[in-house]
Amino acid sequence: MINVIIVDDEPLAQDVLETYIEKLPELNLVEKCGNALEANEALKNHKIDLMFLDIQMPQLTGIDFLKTLSHPPLVIFTTAYPNYAIEGFELNALDYLLKPISLERFMKAVNKAMEQLELQGRGGSGAAGEEEEEPDFIFVKADKKLVKINYADIIYIEGLKDYVIIRMDNSRVITLQTMKSLEEKLPQNIFKRIHRSYIVNVDKIEAVVGNMVEVVEKNQAKHLPIGKNYRDELLEIINKNRL
Repeated sequence: MINVIIVDDEPLAQDVLETYIEKLPELNLVEKCGNALEANEALKNHKIDLMFLDIQMPQLTGIDFLKTLSHPPLVIFTTAYPNYAIEGFELNALDYLLKPISLERFMKAVNKAMEQLELQGRGGSGAAGEEEEEPDFIFVKADKKLVKINYADIIYIEGLKDYVIIRMDNSRVITLQTMKSLEEKLPQNIFKRIHRSYIVNVDKIEAVVGNMVEVVEKNQAKHLPIGKNYRDELLEIINKNRL
């Protein structure tokens, strides 16, 4: 399943893309955004694989918005103006769709995205059929050095503007990076984003109380909020292991 967002200030253009997306079961439309600021929030709150991005928008153009992203998803520009094509491809855009967009041309661009995502997901150089063992730790830059942190020691991770605080039972590590960039590096079967500002080690969850997750930090109960955009995915994990 490929998570996508539409970024376009024209409702009709959004509707056309949404109709096309609904025809392809491998695509999951996460959000429709009317401008770059809304798209920026969507990218912070969700793991997005592919962005359909209009160029001429109020406040910030699609090209200028893409320049602000340090770790953008795959981008397919959608626009009525062919003169931006060269600049779009210079920003490593995957494709450039001219409005009105036909279903055939849309599918061709999506197939290109699927191939690119498949290549990105392969990784490694082992023999065919040989699975590379995943490490159980991560290195993060803190205090002018690279600090090794075992996944099993992490209770939760807290975001604070451009920094994240990795909380462990008897210590913490503060590193300069975004929650989104760290989330992408962590194994999804161990860690779960539950809020804009929190990622939790699922194994450390002691209880779910209303809209809060309870963990134990320094022998005391600590309650972390569950954001409404993350609640369903968290409850899905909990219900799989519920008696």
